[in-house]
Amino acid sequence: MSKLTHIDGDGAAHMVDVSAKNDTIREAHAEGVIRMNAEVLEAIKANAMKKGDVLATARIAGIMAAKKTSDLIPLCHPLALSKVAVDFEFLDDGIRAKAMARLTGKTGVEMEALTAVSTALLTVYDMSKAMQKDMIISDIRLLSKSGGKSGDWTAE
Repeated sequence: MSKLTHIDGDGAAHMVDVSAKNDTIREAHAEGVIRMNAEVLEAIKANAMKKGDVLATARIAGIMAAKKTSDLIPLCHPLALSKVAVDFEFLDDGIRAKAMARLTGKTGVEMEALTAVSTALLTVYDMSKAMQKDMIISDIRLLSKSGGKSGDWTAE
């Protein structure tokens, strides 16, 4: 079994020391989906929701969340992100959110991209729940990451 990086010799959780790592350009892409009925989807497309522009608000929420990932995920390093982008794609039965996070640093940005997507989708839910309470958020996943010692990775 490989040595666990966030557990010390006594079994206690700790934050990994990345100070000896080289700075590299690191980037991660993530996605997720929220499924909803046609009425809600059309209201979002038409920007007709009572709470305002759903996708603009969700985009800002996702970017803000990426910047606060270390406040939400234990043992995550606070990062000086150089770029976070959140985009949306309409599906027949919902919306796909995609996020990208980038920096030059000593540790990856996978959690930031995943947090951006999750929060963007939760914001879509929050702004739309008056019309439909049983929307389904699913398929949140890492699509790719680049940079660092472990190199590039892409989902199949």
